[in-house]
Amino acid sequence: MNQNTHPVGAVHDVVHDVVVIGGGPAGLSGALSLVRARRTVLVVDDDRPRNAPAEGVHAFLTRDGVAPRELTRLGRAEVGAYGGAITSGTVTRVRRDDDPVAPFVVTVTGRGGDASEVRARRLLVTSGLVDELPAVDGLAERWGRDAVHCPYCHGWEVQDRVIGVLATSPFAMHQALLFGQWSREIVLFTNASFTPDDEQAEQLRARGVTVVDGPVARLRVEDDALTGVTLDDGRTVDVGALAVMARVRSRADFLAALGLEATEHPAGVGTHLATIEPLTGRSAVPGVWLAGNVTEPMAQVVAAAAAGTMAGAAINMDLVTDEVAAAVAALRTGERIDA
Repeated sequence: MNQNTHPVGAVHDVVHDVVVIGGGPAGLSGALSLVRARRTVLVVDDDRPRNAPAEGVHAFLTRDGVAPRELTRLGRAEVGAYGGAITSGTVTRVRRDDDPVAPFVVTVTGRGGDASEVRARRLLVTSGLVDELPAVDGLAERWGRDAVHCPYCHGWEVQDRVIGVLATSPFAMHQALLFGQWSREIVLFTNASFTPDDEQAEQLRARGVTVVDGPVARLRVEDDALTGVTLDDGRTVDVGALAVMARVRSRADFLAALGLEATEHPAGVGTHLATIEPLTGRSAVPGVWLAGNVTEPMAQVVAAAAAGTMAGAAINMDLVTDEVAAAVAALRTGERIDA
């Protein structure tokens, strides 16, 4: 724990310019922008990163291959070096009251079950997603290792293996064609979830993709490595990696009291929190910004971090606008009194 990491109780009586909910790349990047803008910032993180099973983060310039928790450690250190506070805990509720200075009240529950409330002028929500994996025996244990979801995150690491694609929706067609960039041997398991039409079947044949029909039951693992996919009828097909587009669920239940609820993402991959200003992450609730996978499920780590940076800058400008308006009002009141 560094000098800027605090237990929940140590910060409950402080009004923060911004409370950041979620301490992944999006949240820490947003916090870094804000603390460098001389804002008081509290980051609340429950230490359950979605990418924890992965060996490394990829396609992040200068940080390619860094372990997810090491990236978090480095980010926390940078935020802390500028005076940002970080606390371990889970945000269980956010409400708004009539306090004109800091209207947001955030309930934070620590690991020991102790609950406390912190106040904020603005919120940055970067709470991320939960992957909902299909019911295939052994899949959860391989997730983030040789069972992967994103070719740009993991394709290089599984290149030239026989790569299976486990269909969970029609999006499997996209995966099967795309992963062909990393291997000449792609096997699409339709898994009773996707049936290619005639045009799609022709594209798959042209790309050299083998199509295997039937529900998938379990994965075959030997010497801690994925070696095959076993179907319900007992057939086993050799593979060295498996691509799966898991359905995702945004971690956003704690925002219900603000009227912010998750909706289906336009791409059909799961739920997300929608923004009204995608570039900055502004939500429909005044004073609340969103960044990272909680709003854009398909954003890679570097994109999530960039979104956090943009949101942090937008929040700072929003605070500046309020402060200037208050200062002008005070100046005018003073002029009337002097007159």
